[in-house]
Amino acid sequence: MDIENKIAHRFKSSDSNLYASHEKVHTREIKGVFQTIRKSILFLLLGLYYGLAWLNWGDHQAILFDLPARQFHIFWLTFWPQDFFFLAWLLIMAALGLFFFTALAGRLWCGYACPETAWTEAFVWIERFIEGNRGAQKKLEKSPWNLLKIRKRGLKQIVWLSFSLWTGFTLVGYFTPIRELGDSVLKSFSGNYALGPWETFWILFYGLATYGNAGYLREQVCLYMCPYARFQSAMFDKDTLIVSYDDNRGEPRVKGKKRIKMTDAAGDCVDCTLCVQVCPTGIDIREGLQYECIGCAACIDMCDQVMDKVDKPKGLIRYTTEHAMHHGKTKLLRPRIIIYACLLSILFVAFIVAIAMRSPLAVDILRDRGVLYRVIDAEHIQNVYNFKLMNKGKSAQTYQIDVSGINGEINYDRNKSVAPGKLGNMAVTLTAKASELEVAIQSIEFTIITNIGDNRVSVKESSRFFSPQ
Repeated sequence: MDIENKIAHRFKSSDSNLYASHEKVHTREIKGVFQTIRKSILFLLLGLYYGLAWLNWGDHQAILFDLPARQFHIFWLTFWPQDFFFLAWLLIMAALGLFFFTALAGRLWCGYACPETAWTEAFVWIERFIEGNRGAQKKLEKSPWNLLKIRKRGLKQIVWLSFSLWTGFTLVGYFTPIRELGDSVLKSFSGNYALGPWETFWILFYGLATYGNAGYLREQVCLYMCPYARFQSAMFDKDTLIVSYDDNRGEPRVKGKKRIKMTDAAGDCVDCTLCVQVCPTGIDIREGLQYECIGCAACIDMCDQVMDKVDKPKGLIRYTTEHAMHHGKTKLLRPRIIIYACLLSILFVAFIVAIAMRSPLAVDILRDRGVLYRVIDAEHIQNVYNFKLMNKGKSAQTYQIDVSGINGEINYDRNKSVAPGKLGNMAVTLTAKASELEVAIQSIEFTIITNIGDNRVSVKESSRFFSPQ
C-alpha cells in the first residue's frame, strides 16, 4: 500500500473524526538498547537542570542571570548586556545544529533531548510508579470512583504538583540566587511571606505549565503545538535516517493460528501491536513515515524483542533510509550534510575564539562634533575627543591613556572611575605643536590601559588629529 492510499485509509475510516475527543495514550514500559540510551540522556539533562542551580563558582552561583545587576554569570565567564550578540550567535548555531542532525538522522532532538520529552518521561515514570503498568492504568481509568482510585489519583496529583512547583522554583533559581530564593520560600511557609511578585508569578507559571504539558497534554504538544513537527519534513530526504517498518519483510501480517497454517506465506510481522502500545504519540509505525513520530525508537526495541521470541531476524523496524529500504545505497556524506557540518564547525570555532579573546574593556572614541580643532596660540593646536568606556569587569576601573603617531600632550581625568557593568564618558584633549604637524589630517592611535586584578588589559583605538596645515 503506497503512502497516498495509507493516508486515505486513515481518514476514510468511520472511526476517524477530525474533531474527536482526545484519548489518553497509555504507553507500555519497554527496555532495550535505544531506550537505555534515551533515558540516560533525558535524566542526565534533568539532573543538570535541577543540580546546576545549586553549584557555586567562586563568589557567585555557577549559572546566574542577575537581571537587576545586568550580570550574567556562566561559570568563570560574566556577560553584560553589551555581549548579547553572543546569545544571537549561540541561537544561530543551535538552529544550524538542529538542521544538521535532522537532515542526518531525523527527529533525534524530539526523541532524545527535547524538554517536553524529558519532563513527560519523568511524569510517566511517576504515574507508572503509583498506578502500575499500562494495563493497571487503563483498568483504573475505567473503574468507578472508590477509595483505591481516589488514593492513587490523589497521590499522583500531589507528586505531580510538587515536582512541577520544584521545576518552577529551579527555573527562578537561575535568575534569583537559589539559596536566597529557598530562604524566602521557607519564610513564606512560616507565615512571613518573603517572595517577590515576579518570583511568585514565574514559579507558579512555569510550574503549572510543566504540570499541564507533561501531565496532560503530552503528545498533543508534539502533534499540535510544536512548530518543529511541521517543518521538519522539509529537511528530510531519501538518505535521512528515520524509524521505518520494512514492508517487504513484514507483510502480510498474520498472527495466531492463521500464521501456523500459512507457514512461509506469512510475513515476519505477527501483528501483536506492541509497537503501537509503546509509542509515546500512539501512532502505528507500520503505516509509514508520519510527522507524529518523534524518533524515540521505542518501537524498535519492542519489535526486536518480539523477533527474538518468534525466532526471526531483528530489524523489522529499524533506523534506516528510504534508499536502503528500496535496496539502494545510502549516502550519509551528501552535499547538504557537508555544508551544514562545515558551517557549524566554523561558527563553533569562531564562537570559542571570540569568547576567549573577549576583552573586559570596550572603548569607543568620538571626536568633538562642534569644532574640528582649536587654535590655542600661535604654536599649539588642540583636538577634543569623547571616550566611551565600557567596564565589563567585576570591579571599578581607572584608566591610563597614551597616544602614538603624534608628538603631543594628552590631558584627561586620571582619577575617573567606571563602575562594573557601566558605561563611562571621559573628555580627552590632545595638544600638539603646529610646527611639528606635517599634514592637515594625521592618523593617530590611542592606547587605553587598565588593571583588572593581576592582569593588565589594554585596548587600541584609531582616530585622527585635525589641524589647519
